[in-house]
Amino acid sequence: MKAITFQDKQTLKYENIPDPKILQAGDAIVRVHIAGVCGSDLHVYHGRETGIDCGTAMGHEFVGEIVETGSAVQRFRKGDVVISPFSTNCGECHFCKIGLTCRCLHNQLYGWREKGEGLHGGQAEYVRVPMADASLVLLPQGVSYKAGLMLGDNFSTGYYCAEQADIQANGTYVILGCGSVGLMAVLATRMMGAAHIYAIDAIAERLQKAESFGAIPINFKTQNPVEIIMEATKGIGADAVLEVVGSNEASSMAMRLVRPGGIISTVGVHTTPFAFTPADAYDKNLTFKIGRCPARHYMTKLTDKLITFDAQINSVITHEFDLAEGVEAYRIFDKKEDGCIKSVLTC
Repeated sequence: MKAITFQDKQTLKYENIPDPKILQAGDAIVRVHIAGVCGSDLHVYHGRETGIDCGTAMGHEFVGEIVETGSAVQRFRKGDVVISPFSTNCGECHFCKIGLTCRCLHNQLYGWREKGEGLHGGQAEYVRVPMADASLVLLPQGVSYKAGLMLGDNFSTGYYCAEQADIQANGTYVILGCGSVGLMAVLATRMMGAAHIYAIDAIAERLQKAESFGAIPINFKTQNPVEIIMEATKGIGADAVLEVVGSNEASSMAMRLVRPGGIISTVGVHTTPFAFTPADAYDKNLTFKIGRCPARHYMTKLTDKLITFDAQINSVITHEFDLAEGVEAYRIFDKKEDGCIKSVLTC
């Protein structure tokens, strides 16, 4: 099959790799219809996360059609169109049962193979899904492939980030970063009833989209976010900052913007030290919530909202490429060229 594979830092390749096979009774093989290029894929692309095998198929977001199932699969059959979260889960362990599916004792992340072990990703013609009964979700009737793709990662993650922020109608909330996850966090914050939402970025198209979702845009290159938020809150600070970037600079800005006793909700993938210490958090009575979204748990929870907000969720997908164009899709997404917010690959 054809796939976009990791070769080296900032080096990908469109090439043939072996077709996936049923290895365990709970496996399913999915023919990929659409795959996402995610901001967290760039951590691998830029070498900020290391150890991945050369030749690994990239990507962890996909929607497709089941073409084969193992003997133990009961919930799905050939021809079903399914959405996958970005990692698999068993549905039976302690963490799955409490809704923390991202920390399943048996979970695997798509697009990560190390020393020959692990899963190829969804930026390929086919993908093997272990523990298919617990991991996969049927694409709801009337929902587009694109919106389904967003449910498996970006929408779930943005919503989770907002839920961790304890949104209240009269509060003031700041979203740091207006990529696809940040925009989903803006949308989710609005869904939860917040009236005062600010979105910080430096890219005009992303700020415009955030504004269309109900946020007040702040360009950190031409405006002073701290001054704006402090003026808006009479010197108090934001009730919560939703940080989706995953950088030292973002964590520093979050700490400067949040009020004493406030919340920083972080879903950005951090590969560098934080800009603040436990002592800094103590001195501000800060509640700090961080971690990977339990996407599979939220996929079930958010199906109704996905149907209601399908068009808005779809609108953050600005670029569509054939799988064969995947290397160029990464380049455009990485460089944020042509107003690119979110890219997808079609097979």
